[in-house]
Amino acid sequence: MDYKKISRYVVLGVLFFLPVMFLLFLYPATHNYTPLDIVNESVLDLEQFSSDSEEQILLKDHITVLGFFGSRPLDKATTASNLKELVYDKFKGFKKFQIVILMPQGTQAAVDELKAEISSYEDLRFWHFVFGGYKNIQKVFFSLKSNANLSEYLDTDQVFIIDKDLNQRGRLDDRTDNEIEKNKSIYGLDSYDCIEVAEIKNKMSEDMRILFTEYRQKRKGEFNSDTRRASDLKAELN
Repeated sequence: MDYKKISRYVVLGVLFFLPVMFLLFLYPATHNYTPLDIVNESVLDLEQFSSDSEEQILLKDHITVLGFFGSRPLDKATTASNLKELVYDKFKGFKKFQIVILMPQGTQAAVDELKAEISSYEDLRFWHFVFGGYKNIQKVFFSLKSNANLSEYLDTDQVFIIDKDLNQRGRLDDRTDNEIEKNKSIYGLDSYDCIEVAEIKNKMSEDMRILFTEYRQKRKGEFNSDTRRASDLKAELN
């Protein structure tokens, strides 16, 4: 018996079937999933803000992670580092993805220090700091749905996911399976705490992946929004 020939066929068979099995495993994950909920509509865009680059930075037609670092941005170094390492570095290759941080006018020098601290000579071209007046920053924040508040320095550790149509995305029902089994009251997730590493890794990263999947399916004409409408109706009835 030619064991070398048999071994060769076994290896070829494994190499052939592994990709097929991998695709079959991915298929249900990409075609049968719950889209990321719209938790709030009509988020204000950023026409009244100037950017740290020559181009105007807007939320419309982008998938944006929106944050507020306030008048003391260096105090947000941990927030910024977690956001960069756990979100920006993971999704910066996706089309139309950006991180936008709203800053009060006059913080440009401190922002440059913060960027130097978190960049490590890496590409931050999809990460934008935009600058505006006190009232304009508050207006944008108040257009969001949030259980958190801006501090007196106009900052928060919470960040928000905004889709291409200026809708705020999140979870209408963020209960665990155990909480659902115990019939606990429904609570949602409107923003993500960048100090809580587990929340960013386990919830925000997953929600971003789902949103990118939705837009990929829309481009291919495969997206079905029935699931979201059903989820919204359920939330309204409760």
